[in-house]
Amino acid sequence: MNDIVTWTETQVSRLRELEAEADDLICTCATPGERNQSFQRIERRLVKQQQQKLRQFLTVDLKPHLIQLEERLTMVLNQQGFSRVTTPIIISREALDRMTVDRDHPLSKQVYWLDDKHCLRPMLAPNLYQYMVNLGRLKARPIRFFEIGSCFRKESDGARHNSEFTMLNLVEMGIPMDEREDRLKALAKVVADAAGLNAYEFETEESVVYGETLDVVAGADRIEVASGAMGPHPLDVAWRVTDTWVGIGFGLERLVMVAQNSESIGKWGKSVSWVNGIRLNL
Repeated sequence: MNDIVTWTETQVSRLRELEAEADDLICTCATPGERNQSFQRIERRLVKQQQQKLRQFLTVDLKPHLIQLEERLTMVLNQQGFSRVTTPIIISREALDRMTVDRDHPLSKQVYWLDDKHCLRPMLAPNLYQYMVNLGRLKARPIRFFEIGSCFRKESDGARHNSEFTMLNLVEMGIPMDEREDRLKALAKVVADAAGLNAYEFETEESVVYGETLDVVAGADRIEVASGAMGPHPLDVAWRVTDTWVGIGFGLERLVMVAQNSESIGKWGKSVSWVNGIRLNL
């Protein structure tokens, strides 16, 4: 009895990037020649489908899901009374030190250092802490603001991480101490609903920066899409922040990946190889 010939690793990779359905990923051919002919037929069909999606993007959609989500979140959070701010992507070593990310911290090895004193920000929090300091001088409470912007980390897991990724961080200052967790969950729901998440759960986790966090996990693989914290917090001392606060950070590419029921994050981020989940080398 002859052995069944299956797809090669290269063929499987190509089919996956062309968004092949489960049936197309199964090959039970009798010979390598039959397999290759079958692969060419499926590839041609999938390429035509992707070309159609690309034409629709260029003529109808006009914006990738990532940008659509950013705009939708801005509108929704503005309606909730949050002001959008924008801060530099280059931050100082001192700012990271205040986040306890010193030279010996595990996260320091993932940082893109520009020189001995400056780096591309691996998170939005240092700049937003500075906003908390300055806005905290106002008497009115609560104070609500958020930022959506690029962050940078040297990552090894390409299926779940991008070296450049987009974060949404929101902060609300001056809420009653006993309302913080409920408010954090309510704000997470605002973002999750706007992102089109059908189901998600909250989990308590340990973070290398924030200690205990309240995370949001979603999708069949229970992917972490957000991490929340609240203050007073030990990190506040270095910034001289004295308010009660809640804050939560969402990874936008992960939100898109889960909402699109996708297995890979790279196709949804900033890229010259992909646009809106469509491979450009068709």
